[in-house]
Amino acid sequence: MNYIWEGLREAGRLIFTLDPDVLDSAWRSVWISSAAVGLAMLLGIPLGLALARKAFLGRRAVIVFSRAAMAVPTVFVGVVCYAIFNRSGPLGPLEILMTPWAIVVGELLLALPIIISLTHNAVASLDVRVGETAWTLGAGRLRRCATYISEARSGVALATLTAFARCVTELGVAMIVGGNLPGRTQTLATAAAQENSKGEFARGLAMGILLLCISLGVTCLIARLGRERPTSG
Repeated sequence: MNYIWEGLREAGRLIFTLDPDVLDSAWRSVWISSAAVGLAMLLGIPLGLALARKAFLGRRAVIVFSRAAMAVPTVFVGVVCYAIFNRSGPLGPLEILMTPWAIVVGELLLALPIIISLTHNAVASLDVRVGETAWTLGAGRLRRCATYISEARSGVALATLTAFARCVTELGVAMIVGGNLPGRTQTLATAAAQENSKGEFARGLAMGILLLCISLGVTCLIARLGRERPTSG
């Protein structure tokens, strides 16, 4: 117990004294995940909307695939990205392997199916009168799309937060394509794993606690949106 207590005390000291290494990893985790989720929103929200409101060949297969992709292990995504971005891979000339942008791409692949699937569910569950009313009032296609997203905003926000929580806590992608390079590609998850393996229990615990706080904060927002969603319409 003394070992754990001392570790907690030292972890608290590192956090409250704003240890540069801990804050550096925390900031990198947040901006990488935010960039990945932002890109996933740009791609995933229109796709989710199209799946909910347009009938086209293969639509059902795309829905099933996006739902199944939500459960893909992060290690598998990391291996796929490594194969694509290494020097022998198709995108090797970009030379982004072992950089933060390789992690962004990997986390984008994690976030995209979540945003597509949950956006589709949110828009598909809207009352059909939403679109009919907008059409009756003379709204064009873009205006109707904006109306769908506005009416389903709680579900879209839920999709975004869920994707962010998945990305910020992942380990496989950051370790495989980022290489866990201190000061360059090290995130909270990879730093915590590395410090613990080195026997630096307190530092690893400090980073784990920060990661837990971020994850719990996002989870609380998700829970709040989940409670409000049934009465938002």
